[in-house]
Amino acid sequence: MTQNSNSRPVVDPCAMIGARARALGFDAVGFADARDPRLQAAAKGLSAFLEAGHHGTMDWLEETHDRRSAPTAMWPEAKSAIVLGLNYGPEHDPRGVLAHKSRAAISVYAQNRDYHDIIKGRLKELAQGVVKQLGGDVKVFVDTAPLMEKPVAALAGIGWQGKHTNLVSRDFGSWLFLGVILSDQALTPSEAEADHCGNCHACLDACPTSAFPAPYQLDARRCISYLTIEHKGTIDRDLRGLMGNRIYGCDDCLAACPWNKFAQSSREMKLAARDDLKSPDLAALAKLDDAAFREKFSGSPIKRIGRNRFLRNVAIAIGNSGDTALVPLARALAADESPLVRAMSAWALSRLMPEAEFAHYAASALVAERDDEVRRELVAENRQGVQ
Repeated sequence: MTQNSNSRPVVDPCAMIGARARALGFDAVGFADARDPRLQAAAKGLSAFLEAGHHGTMDWLEETHDRRSAPTAMWPEAKSAIVLGLNYGPEHDPRGVLAHKSRAAISVYAQNRDYHDIIKGRLKELAQGVVKQLGGDVKVFVDTAPLMEKPVAALAGIGWQGKHTNLVSRDFGSWLFLGVILSDQALTPSEAEADHCGNCHACLDACPTSAFPAPYQLDARRCISYLTIEHKGTIDRDLRGLMGNRIYGCDDCLAACPWNKFAQSSREMKLAARDDLKSPDLAALAKLDDAAFREKFSGSPIKRIGRNRFLRNVAIAIGNSGDTALVPLARALAADESPLVRAMSAWALSRLMPEAEFAHYAASALVAERDDEVRRELVAENRQGVQ
């Protein structure tokens, strides 16, 4: 039995928190010791990830490295971590759209509202209840904060980190959003979840860009989620063709996990896929100007990457479509105000046009082009060498 700051007895605080969390719509809840020495292994893994340069241009991971090493490195007073999971399981295998190359594949998590907004409000409400019942202080985190939530979630019994480095749950497969409440009150830890991957390597085999140098290791520089969301510049030529029609994120390694046989569709309506984002036409997306982009993706995580990066991704998907009917749209994008969009559109045209036709186009475009990056793309893709 524990007492709060008002000396009122509280019976089984973990049960109270769990009941309240489920009433707020969370699907999983667990508890971990914020000072657990087993978290040191995760900190070493992060250091190795950074030393290998696998974080790419995500400099913020380096800048917050020390604070990410443990919950207590960020908040020394932390004693317990309350870990919450929200199921976002799709109704169907998200890889189905990959066969329809003139349509766009958008990651399951981004097909409706931004989950950060959904989770954070509920975490704050739950945190207020924790303080009211137990006293003390709390801090709330979604994955935008410098906290390694997946190792903490494993200690809390929510799931385990699979070979694809994402959390896997026996109840929800690969489809859980995570949130964490740190408390300066001591709560009874849940039993940590064991690794149940065994000899399976389905997730590693499913990666279209071979982004896993070894099990439990990710090279973000080859990951389509990183390339389409975090990376700001042009995408390496040897990776573009492997991206297919994936324009925002990638679910392949998640969807391939055999534990998804126990997964279930999300019951959260705010996460239900919008009809216009399940498999949108590349042609329609290619026509979005900045105002239309902002309107279409208002409240969506997609809005954060901005129209130019989004159209960069669309241009690459057009190049991978094999659909020559999209050539006029690719040519229109090749005249876009953004050099980034123009560069990737030049590559798309080189994939869709006959060599002689593209050679003529490239020669004409080079006369007017003033951006060095776009010029390099035109020259590199001009297989007949007309400059």
